[in-house]
Amino acid sequence: MDKLAVEGGKPVSEVMIPIAKPVFSDKTFEDVAEVLKSGNLRQGPKAKEFEERFRDWVGAKHAYAVNSGTAALHVAYLSVLKPGDEVIVPAFTFIATASMVVFALGKPVLVDIDRETLMIDPEDVKEKITSKTTAIAPVHLFGNAADMGALLEIAEDHHLYLVNDAAQAHGTRVDGRDVGAFDHLNCYSFYPSKSMTTGEGGMVTTNDPELCRVGRLIRDHGDDAKYHHVLLGFNYRLTDIMAAIGLNQLKSLDEFLEKRKRNAEVLKRGLRRISGLHPQKIGQGVEPSYSYFTVLMDLEEFKCSRDQFLKALQAENIGCAVHYPIPLNKQPALKPFCGDVHCPVSEDVSNRIFSLPMHPELSERDLNKILEAVEKVSSHYQK
Repeated sequence: MDKLAVEGGKPVSEVMIPIAKPVFSDKTFEDVAEVLKSGNLRQGPKAKEFEERFRDWVGAKHAYAVNSGTAALHVAYLSVLKPGDEVIVPAFTFIATASMVVFALGKPVLVDIDRETLMIDPEDVKEKITSKTTAIAPVHLFGNAADMGALLEIAEDHHLYLVNDAAQAHGTRVDGRDVGAFDHLNCYSFYPSKSMTTGEGGMVTTNDPELCRVGRLIRDHGDDAKYHHVLLGFNYRLTDIMAAIGLNQLKSLDEFLEKRKRNAEVLKRGLRRISGLHPQKIGQGVEPSYSYFTVLMDLEEFKCSRDQFLKALQAENIGCAVHYPIPLNKQPALKPFCGDVHCPVSEDVSNRIFSLPMHPELSERDLNKILEAVEKVSSHYQK
């Protein structure tokens, strides 16, 4: 058995294979330069075009751009919540899905996830609905999708909004329908690690013209005419510089997604020969977009922790990370708003999950090196 790099052995890869890597065309640089020359730096014609192109790409009726995925969630929640309203949120996600409920003067109610798909558990959702529940916030984590059939039925039965957190689900489809084409509110992020990026940036899509109208007002100080404010809002505008980047990214997104799917299939095939490691299970009827490639460890099969495993993998020059090491029900900042909530699946998953490199620039050699390194570290630590 080859000596692990973390113990002084030779790394599998001579250079670091990054976990994520944004890709920009030459035209992107040209278009950004044109915007700078135009002097139209804030939200303007490029942002409008980006909204329209993205709206059409996902198949929604309306869309408005904002300056981050967090802002997308905040504006979406403000569009539908009154003070004290409750929003059901999975405990296993990035904190913004819940914290923006608080900043919209609502209360996040945490529920558990499915052990294999890592999506919000519809049965737990049913248990947590009260007379104050106004919305459910499914998170389409890592490019997978929640059980939208079950959640739509629950939402319809209880007259609830669905605020889809699609920050990691650009191009994810459920039964042939893009997650951005659902009726209420669908929130995207364009952070650098996502399937497409504008640096920062976000988008909200909807089929409801009134929700779009209100959202557009909130993202721009409630201003329906110059210095005429019909409600209180924020400066959450996307700049034309960011929009120029986004338009070019959108042109390449289908190609990016095809490469991600190809890469995921190679990694999944390779992991089948390694005992104790399981990729995230894709939901029924879901066409995933693989924003991240996540793996669950059977810790009982290894004589190391997840973090020790990753330290060894990083020493082999394989970029890897944990999304997410602490579930929301264990986050100190949310305790005053959510109370003491037990979410056993989320707590267990947070100790066993990790992500491997996933981006369009991965070569066949990179993929082989990733699998070789995972196999090397696994063989060393397996009981």
